Amino acid sequence: MAPTRVNALAGVSFTIGGTLFAIGALMAQLGLGSVRDDAVVYLVGGVFFSLGGYLSVLLAGRGPGRLSAVVLFVGTLFFAVSLVAAFASGLTPRQSNGWIWLPDMAGCVCFLVSGRLALVEVGRGRIWRVVDDLEWWVAGVNQLGSILFLLAGLAAFVRPATSAPLNEALVNWGTFGGAVCFAVAGILQLRVRPQGSP
Repeated sequence: MAPTRVNALAGVSFTIGGTLFAIGALMAQLGLGSVRDDAVVYLVGGVFFSLGGYLSVLLAGRGPGRLSAVVLFVGTLFFAVSLVAAFASGLTPRQSNGWIWLPDMAGCVCFLVSGRLALVEVGRGRIWRVVDDLEWWVAGVNQLGSILFLLAGLAAFVRPATSAPLNEALVNWGTFGGAVCFAVAGILQLRVRPQGSP
C-alpha cells in the first residue's frame, strides 16, 4: 500500500479513536448512559487507536521513526487490555488496579516515550526544532495528549478504602483533553506527506 494511503488511514483511525474517547469521557463525566455504554464507546475507540498504531508501524518501515511507532503500537495494546478488562464486573480494588489501571498506566508511559521519540525525530535531534513544521505539530499535539492521558491514568487509581478512583473528574477531563489532542493530531496527520510518497 502506498505511504500516502497508509498515512491517511492512520490519520483517520487516530481521529476516530480520539473522537470516540472524547465522547466516552463526556458520557462518563455527565452521567449519560451506563458504565457499560461508556466501556463500549472506549473499546471501539481503542480498536481505532490500535489500528492507527499498527498503520504507523507499517508507515515507518525500517526508517528512523520505527521505534516511536512500535512503542506507540505497544501502548495501544496495553490500553486494549484495560479496555477489555473494564467489562468485568465485581472487581475488587486490587483486581481493578491490576487489570485496568496497571495496563492503562503502561499504555500512558508508552505513549509518552513514543511522543518524545517522535519529537526528537521530527526535530532532527532536538525537541524544539521548528514550530512551523507540520510533522512537529502532529508530534507535539500528540505529546500533549499523552501528558493529559497520564494525568487521567494517575487519577484513575482505585483506592482500596473507598473502591473509587482518586479523582474521577480528572480521569474524565484528562481523558477528554487527551482524546481531543489525538483527534486533532489525526486531522493534522492527513496533511503530512510521508517520506517515499510521490
